[in-house]
Amino acid sequence: MNSNTVRNIKPSEKPGNTPEAQVSAGCSFTFSVFNLMNAIMGSGILGLAYSMASTGVVGFSILLLLVSSLAAYSIHLLLTLCDQTGDVTFNLSPLSPLSSLHPPLGAEISPPQSSAGVTSYEGLGERAFNKAGKVLVACTILIQNIGAMASYMFILKMELPPTISSFLGAEHSGVWYENGVVLLILVTVCVVLPLALLPKIGFLGYSSSLSFFFMLFFAVVVSLYNTHCATVVVKKWSVPCPLPNNSTLSLISNSSASDCSARLFIFSSKSAYAIPTMAFSFLCHTAILPIYCELQRPTKRRMQNVANVSISLSFLVYLVSALFGYLTFYGHVDSELLRVYDIYLPRDVLVMSVRLAILLAVLLTVPLIHFPARKAVLTLLRGERHFSWLSHCISTVVLLLIIELLAIYIPDIRNVFGLVGSTTSTCLLFVYPGLFYLRVSNDHIGSSTSIGAVALVLFGVFVGFLSLCIIIISWAQTS
Repeated sequence: MNSNTVRNIKPSEKPGNTPEAQVSAGCSFTFSVFNLMNAIMGSGILGLAYSMASTGVVGFSILLLLVSSLAAYSIHLLLTLCDQTGDVTFNLSPLSPLSSLHPPLGAEISPPQSSAGVTSYEGLGERAFNKAGKVLVACTILIQNIGAMASYMFILKMELPPTISSFLGAEHSGVWYENGVVLLILVTVCVVLPLALLPKIGFLGYSSSLSFFFMLFFAVVVSLYNTHCATVVVKKWSVPCPLPNNSTLSLISNSSASDCSARLFIFSSKSAYAIPTMAFSFLCHTAILPIYCELQRPTKRRMQNVANVSISLSFLVYLVSALFGYLTFYGHVDSELLRVYDIYLPRDVLVMSVRLAILLAVLLTVPLIHFPARKAVLTLLRGERHFSWLSHCISTVVLLLIIELLAIYIPDIRNVFGLVGSTTSTCLLFVYPGLFYLRVSNDHIGSSTSIGAVALVLFGVFVGFLSLCIIIISWAQTS
C-alpha cells in the first residue's frame, strides 16, 4: 500500500461540508439515479438477447447477476478511495444544469476547482501510479468510448433507413434516405457534431430520465411480442413460433417446433461474447465521480445507494428484454435484436415507435460519451493546459471522423461488443478499481476489502484474457 498518498480528512472537508456543497442545491437522489442509469444503459441492451441465446437462460442470469454485482463492488472501491484520500471536492460547474447559481451575462467562467485536484478516473490513476497511471487510464477511456460510440453509430446506420421508410410508407427503393451511410453522415454533421462541440454538456442530464423510459419502453414492447406473454395480454401482438418459412423470413425462421424451446445452459465459442457484452453494458465508472460531485448531501453511503439502485434497475430492464427477446426467436435471435423485428414486422406501429425511441436515446448518448474521450485525447496531447478552442474543435472532428469510419466498416456489432468488452471494459470495471485500491488505500492487505480488491483484479484479468483469446479464435475459424 502507498500510505504516503493518504491524508486525514478534516470535518470541514467531509462530503457535504464544503462551502460549495452548502451553497449549491446539487442534484437530487432521484435525478442522480437517472444520470447514472443513462451512463449505464446504451446499445448494449440490443445484444443481450443474443448473449442469452449463447449461454442459456439460467447461465445468462447467473452471469448477468455476477457482472452487475462486481460492477457495484468496483464502484464501492472507487468511492472508498475518494473517501479515504479526500479526492473529491463537491462543487458544481457554473454551467451545470444542477447548479442554483448562474454567473452574470458576459462574466468569465472558470472550471470548478478541487482542493485535492482529483475529480476524475484519470486522477485516481495518477494518484496511484503517477503520470504513467494517468496516461494508462486516459488511453483506456479513449479506446472504450470510441468503441461505444462506434457501436452507437452502427445502430443508427442500420436502423435509421428502415425507420424512416416505415414512417413514410415508401414503396419504392433507391431513395437517398434508404442509404444508412448517408443518413449517418447527416445525423453526425447536423446533430452530434454541434452538441459535441459545446464546451459544457451538462444540460444533457435532463434527458437522462427520458433515455431510461425509452429503454423501459423497449423492454415492455419486447415482452408484449413474446408468444406466451401476448397470449395473456392480447393475441394479435404475438410472434408465432415456429415462424413462417418463406423467402423473407428464411434467415430467422425456426424450422420446427423443436426449435421453439428454451435451453437453460449453453456452452459454445459464442459464449465468449456474453461476459464482454455484459461488461460493456454495465460500464459507468467514468461518470461516477462527476455525479458524486453534484449529488445533494454527498456521502459515500448515499452515492453507493445511487449506484446500487441504478445497477439494480438496469439489471431488471436488461433481464426482461433479453429473456423475452430470446423466448421469441430462440436460437435465431440476431446480435442486434431490432433487426429481427424489422424483418418480421416491418410496418408495425409499436415496433416503429420503439425503434425510434432507441434511436433517440442512442443519438443523445453519443455527444455525452464523446466528452470523456476528447478529454482523454487532450490529456494525452496537451496535459493540464488552459482551454483552447482550436484544440477543442480539431480533436472533436478527428474523433468523430474515426468513429464514422469504424461504424461504416464494422460488419457486425458483436465485433464491437466482444473486442472492446474483453479489453477496456474489463479494465475499467474490474482491474483498475481493485488495483488502485491496493495501491492507494491504507487498509491492511489481509482485510476483507483488500482481499476483495485482489479477487476483482484477478477476475478481470482472467475474464478479459480468456474472452479475447476465444473471440480471436472464433474470428479465425469463421474467416
